[in-house]
Order: sequence, then structure tokens, then C-alpha cells
Amino acid sequence: MRGCGSRLLWLLVLSLAWLGPALGDEEKDGEVVAEEEKEKEEEEVLSDEIKEEDHVLVLHEHNFARALREHQLLLVEFYAPWCGHCQQLAPKYVQAAAELRNESSPARLGKVDATAQTALANEFGITSYPTLKLFRDGNRTHPIAYTGRMDTQGIVRWMQRRAGPSATLLKDTDTAAAFANSQDLVVIGFFKDLEGKAAQAFYEVAAEMVDMPFGVAEAAELFQAYKLSADTVCLFKKFDERQTDFPVDPEQGLDTAELTRLLRVHSLKLVMEFTNETSNQIFSAKIPHHMLLFLNKSSSEQLSLQDGFKAAAGTFRGEVLFVVVDVSGYGADVLSFFGMTPEDAPTLRLVKMENNRKYQMEQDDFSDTAIGTFIQAVLDGKVKPHLLSAEPPEDWDTRPVKVLVGKTFEQVAFDETKNVFIKFYAPWCSHCQAMAAAWEELAERYKDREDIVIAEMDATANELENITIHGFPTLHYFPAGPGRKMVEYKSARDVETFSKFLENGGTLPVEPPVVTKTPGNGTGKEDPSVLGTDESRDEL
Repeated sequence: MRGCGSRLLWLLVLSLAWLGPALGDEEKDGEVVAEEEKEKEEEEVLSDEIKEEDHVLVLHEHNFARALREHQLLLVEFYAPWCGHCQQLAPKYVQAAAELRNESSPARLGKVDATAQTALANEFGITSYPTLKLFRDGNRTHPIAYTGRMDTQGIVRWMQRRAGPSATLLKDTDTAAAFANSQDLVVIGFFKDLEGKAAQAFYEVAAEMVDMPFGVAEAAELFQAYKLSADTVCLFKKFDERQTDFPVDPEQGLDTAELTRLLRVHSLKLVMEFTNETSNQIFSAKIPHHMLLFLNKSSSEQLSLQDGFKAAAGTFRGEVLFVVVDVSGYGADVLSFFGMTPEDAPTLRLVKMENNRKYQMEQDDFSDTAIGTFIQAVLDGKVKPHLLSAEPPEDWDTRPVKVLVGKTFEQVAFDETKNVFIKFYAPWCSHCQAMAAAWEELAERYKDREDIVIAEMDATANELENITIHGFPTLHYFPAGPGRKMVEYKSARDVETFSKFLENGGTLPVEPPVVTKTPGNGTGKEDPSVLGTDESRDEL
């Protein structure tokens, strides 16, 4: 047995002696392969070769210059892999790239991982994601910011307008007539000199307004056919008035911003109906006031009120947008914003869009004369806004967090004996919900202090005359004493920081700066989930 054991031990040692070098060689070979693969990857990164993923050029600092040389029109997305907005854009961007390739367009799409390609991100001032920039004719120093919609068709149309003429040249009356009738909205610029400044400005507008076709004409017969004697931009519509003319000022020339505004305003129907399809048009029109007619479309009697409403609209075009809201349809969702129910219809409201102030007639009168008189009085500052206010709960002042409404706000916030800290919130706001526990704990901590009040107000159900809330949550501090002072709190939303703010009389004590690296976002910006920045507020 002993000899057998020695023999087995000898065989084991011998086998290890044989296998040892082989295993060592295998490990060494693996290291060599890994090193070679690493070198290959580095060579690929260092190479100026341009690879594609789903028709999108994959760019980095070593092939970026080559991409600019080879592609006359290159739209580049600077993205971060963890960015939710970038992830949402990705399939739309890929589809846009495919459509442009299928039409053999000179326009190409590329992408840069800005978190990995920091040199490029710094060169082009990338501070948020996604950021899209257009590089034309290899110009690296002056890229053009993307201004189109963040969807497939928005990207495709925006690039098409830059790949070819932004306006179609119309040479005769038949071509012009066919073009003017080709869609619901068509813009044609009539210019005596297509090389002049006015025409060039028109081309700039056409390049930006990709949602409607633009044509251009200089033939004398076309000026005569459309009864024009000087440079004019005409908007053709298949609703309301057929043709709206915007003459070019011979001294001032054509202002691109003003022409864009006029085309946006007049491309809307004189009276819009608030629907899922039109809501984006209504809110992006940049018309400062909206006049709303709330009615129930299932009632023929209420439908007849639209006649007087429309008759009043023409006088205020561009200043007031007239909108019909069906309380039994899509418009039902906005009734709570006005403190209304379907039973309140028919009724009228005017909204000043810059601050969401609402104005109401003392007695609804649906004649065009009454509507016009009311609107003019609001525009002249002769009507006070109609402010929403909920009813105060019976126990509103017995809880640690005092519950304020519009009717009780003044007496609490401007009590000269109290320092009042108020949270303005929306019930649906996730950021408000996230800080609710901290606000309750803060109120518990100060509930026995006679000079400090912790309160909250639902800003969706209550409105204040001189304070406008633009996002949620918004925190305001009203110090004791005369003068009706108000301080907006914009720091961290935790109990200890709140307490320091209160104990220091409405300011935070100056502390030595702490240099930290914020993990996760790779931008060096504060994490909005921790700090009270605008990024951690839900906007109205």
C-alpha cells in the first residue's frame, strides 16, 4: 500500500510537471489575446473610420473631422446613455435617419456619447441632453442649434428644408394655383428680386417653419394674378378667409420674427375648438390672452352661442385667441383648473397667459357686442381677476401644518407677529409628495413656537392676486413685521436645512463650500432630486 501511494504521488507530481507549463502557456496565451483585443479596440477608437448603427453615424473625437469633411449636412445628437429623454428620442432618431437615407438625401444623422467624448462635449458647450446641432459644409466653429420637433417627422422635415431650397420656385399661374391649393395652409412669398434681402429673410423663415409648405414667386404675371403691386407674403387657407396678405415694409424690410409670429397667429382658425389634436397649437401660438366659451355640444341651444362668439373674434385677432371648450368632451379635463363643473356651462372666461389670471363677466352675456366690451375692459386693466379659493377645512389651524386657502391666505401670511413658511403644492406633483414627510416633521418641530407658522396651500385650487406660482413645490417665507415681505426658498428640501433657514431669520448661514462629485449624472450639475432647483419642480 505504501509503495502504491508513493507511486501515485509520483505520477501526480509528474503530471503536474507536464501540465504546468501547458497551463501556464494557456494563461499566458489568454493574456496575450486579451491584450491584443484591447489594443485592437484602442486602434478602432483612435481610427477615423466611421461606423454606423441603424443608419446613424457613430462619432468620436478621432472621426468627427472626417465626418464633417464627408457630409455636407450633418445633424449630431450629443447624448448620455442614462438620459431618459435620449432613450425616448433614440427610436425616432433612428427612423428619421432611415427615411433620409431612403430618399438619398445629402443630410445625415450622427450621434456622440457626450459622457465618453468629453473633449467634443466641451468644444461644443454641451450642458444638457439630448442636444442636437447641425454642421453645414464642414463648418466646425459655428454649428446651428436644432429648433425642430423631437420626433421623426419633425427631424426629417427640418433636415429636408436645409438640404434643398426652403421654398419652391413658382414660375406661372397654373403652378402657383396648384401649389396654393395643395394643402390647408400654404405660404407664398412674392418678391421682385429673389436675391434681395427680403427674399433671403423669407427663405430663413421657410427653413424654420417646416410644418407648412413655402413657395416663392417673382414673375410679373403672378403679381398681377394675385392683385399685388409690391413685395408681399401671402398665407393661403382652406378655412376662414382664403388669402391673408402681409406686405413687406419698403423701409424696414422683412422682420423674420414678426413674420413668423403673424403666420403662426393667422394659421389658426378664428375660433379654435379645444381638442387633443389642437391643444398643442393653442398653447404654442404665443397669443397673450385666451377667450374661452364653455358649452355642452350635446345641447343645440348652447351650440348656437358660437355665432356671437365668432363675430367678436375678428377684432382681437393676434391679441386674443378664441377657443370653444366642450364640457361634455375633451374639455372636461380642464374644468377643475377654472373651479368649474359641467353644470356651469354655458359660461365665458378670459385668461391672461403670462400669469394664468382668469377674468369673468359679472353676468354672462353671449352677444358679440358684450363679449367685445368685456375683453377690451380686461385689456385696459379695468377688470379685476377672478381668483379661485377653496373653503377652509374646519380644523385648518389646529394641525401642525396649517392648511391655507385663498380666503385665509392674507390674514396668515402677512400677520406681522409671525414668521410664516408656506409650501405651495399640487396634489398630483411627485416632488411635492416626496417632501411631504419632511414638511410634516418640520411643523411638528415648531408647533409650540408662537412666532413660527408652517403652512401649505393647494395652488391648483387657490389663487392669489399678487403672487403667481409657476411650478411645484414653491416655498415662500413671510417674515414677521411690516412691509409685506416675501422670500423664496431655493435650497435643499430636508428638515435640518429648513430649520437652519428658520432659525437664521429667513436666510441660510454661510458655510464653507464642500466640494463633492455628484454620482450618476456625469454632468457636474446638482442632482435635482436632492436640491430645490427648478429641475426638481413640476411646471404648470
